[in-house]
Amino acid sequence: MENQVGNTHALRAVFDLRKKILSGELAAGVRLREVALAKELNISRTPVRDAMSRLAEEGLLERAKTGGFIIRRFGADDIADSIELRGVLEGTAARLAAERGVSKDKLVVVNKLLIELDDCFSEQGLKVDLPRYSELNADFHNELSKLCGSDIIQRELERVRQLPFASPSAFLEDKNNRNTFALSLLAAQEQHKEIIMAIEAREGSRAESVAREHAREARKNLESTLGQNPLAYGGVMKAG
Repeated sequence: MENQVGNTHALRAVFDLRKKILSGELAAGVRLREVALAKELNISRTPVRDAMSRLAEEGLLERAKTGGFIIRRFGADDIADSIELRGVLEGTAARLAAERGVSKDKLVVVNKLLIELDDCFSEQGLKVDLPRYSELNADFHNELSKLCGSDIIQRELERVRQLPFASPSAFLEDKNNRNTFALSLLAAQEQHKEIIMAIEAREGSRAESVAREHAREARKNLESTLGQNPLAYGGVMKAG
């Protein structure tokens, strides 16, 4: 139970810090101080430390030589290009998986993840277990990248996911409209199913098209959550 609470606090810190970075409230080059952030977010230092490590893996922070983390400098084009590149690579992986064929064992794994992702939603999709969804979503995308059997594509996808906001689970929750946010995740889950169905049906072009559109939706949701076009102006975005 204690670990679950800690994970929830860490995820909440990840969401809060992502939004502060994207909006420019936390500017590029700023050094994040663990104690101050823990106090500001009203959580212990451990989940704050975990959150900063995760954001470093996503390419939003970098480790300072003297310890701690510094906000990386990136701009609008960096975010757009990162998300687009992930879509291209995931689309290619999905197409190759459909064309080459996937073993039943691998399909069992991804379909099990789809069922578990479905279980994250309740009340007609208006509520979502976000910590669980975030974890399973990352697992799904990892397994998706493996289906084509290409070590090269899988390795490059792992590298791309470390670019700013290219991680499949780099969500920004809209606290003012949680229902809309939950429904956007539900729509993303339907795209997950379409990709796997296309792969199972050996429809390469369809699988690639849906996978690329799935990544583009991440950019649209980013814009919608902030209630403006974050790829045009605001804070860190100007620095690129």
